[in-house]
Amino acid sequence: MSVATLPEPQAEATAGQLSVAMSCRGLTKAFGEGDACVMALRGVDMEVFAGQMTLLVGESGCGKTTLISVIAGLLDPTEGEVGVLGHDLRKLRGSRLVNFRGKNIGFVFQQYNLLPALNAAENAAVPLLIAGVRRSEAVARATKILDAVGLGSRAHSLPSQLSGGQQQRVAIARALVHEPKLLVCDEPTAALDAQSGKTVMQLLRKVAVQPGRAVIVVTHDSRVFGFGDRIVHMSDGRIIKVETPEGREAGGER
Repeated sequence: MSVATLPEPQAEATAGQLSVAMSCRGLTKAFGEGDACVMALRGVDMEVFAGQMTLLVGESGCGKTTLISVIAGLLDPTEGEVGVLGHDLRKLRGSRLVNFRGKNIGFVFQQYNLLPALNAAENAAVPLLIAGVRRSEAVARATKILDAVGLGSRAHSLPSQLSGGQQQRVAIARALVHEPKLLVCDEPTAALDAQSGKTVMQLLRKVAVQPGRAVIVVTHDSRVFGFGDRIVHMSDGRIIKVETPEGREAGGER
């Protein structure tokens, strides 16, 4: 299958032009074989830009989580190309891929996945501890990030002592503590009430959307659509529409 060449990496966005943080071309993903084969992705072309929040929306089962799993290197595509921060993920295998993810990609999930025996600062420090950073330094850096998301005063609290919205803030701090260039969020507001969800999205924009960082948020929560710089609509494994903040459409059906 012939696909377009992935763009070269760009360190900074120039005036009036955004740098491409992620690009995929002709992306397909099949699960199973023969009569049991299910096509989760059906030829996806997509770009994500640094300095922006891209929302990936669509009905349940349309392929959103599969797509971000491929983008994050958690799943291999069946066909097509995916480039992240100028690297062709197909050429990264084993420890090289693990190291690339650990250095460059942060994850925020619907379920907070906090360790119950660790306090907020220790939970947020986990990526640094895995990377071999000294515990005292890791916790100090995590506490600084917690302060940035408004939880500095709860750094020593256990997850059981925090509300759902506060736990999600800890999860965001954990995702940002190693300063990733790509942040991937899978339904980060799904388990939250309207106000807590709005607060989380505001935090993602304030803390995560930076000139050298791209943010992808999978969501079906229409209440948060206003936070996106671009809204990518999926259906049946395909991208069917891309909206800009002004409401204009880009691309259209493929």
